[in-house]
Amino acid sequence: MKTLKITLIAAALALGFAAGAMAQSMSKIDHKTAEEKIESDYKSAKTGCSSLAGNAKNICMAEAKGKESVAKAELEAAYKPSPKAHYEARVAKADADFKVAKEKCNDKGGNIKDVCVKEADAAFTSAKADAKVQEKTTDATTKANEKTVEARTDANKTVNDARKAATDDKTDAQYTVAKEKCNAFADAAKDLCLEDTKAKFGRK
Repeated sequence: MKTLKITLIAAALALGFAAGAMAQSMSKIDHKTAEEKIESDYKSAKTGCSSLAGNAKNICMAEAKGKESVAKAELEAAYKPSPKAHYEARVAKADADFKVAKEKCNDKGGNIKDVCVKEADAAFTSAKADAKVQEKTTDATTKANEKTVEARTDANKTVNDARKAATDDKTDAQYTVAKEKCNAFADAAKDLCLEDTKAKFGRK
């Protein structure tokens, strides 16, 4: 019976606790069991990394730690659901992906590595921006459903502002990546690349 319960909890973790029913019915014992399962999986993953060397080992460890962090964040979001908890789970996933991506960039060199790092930064920024929009949308919608037409108007403004901020963050990150790619060129070619990039992103 205990084995079955652990299996069910692990399955829910893998699905990101999409099922609200389990989130609401999770007991302290279930929560503790899930925590122990996460810790056990992390230790097993670390053991698996020990046979590797160099950057391959670093990547393996980053992946193991990332999975642990995401699982813990998703567990807390399931145990005590809230827009903030779900936001933190999404950011944990973005952070885990970011750290693995940066480790993989270490296998590259020169401008290719620089671009790789900037692209990882941009992906992280984009994921965090999307997570913030989702948090603001969920929070605003919940509040609006409980209040007046005026509150709904305020909620819509909050969501639109969050979306605009997310778009601005993503554009800034993409611009940074595009500028870094220009460093692969020299002299006039680099200047032309930078001018084209500024024009494309509407920068002076």
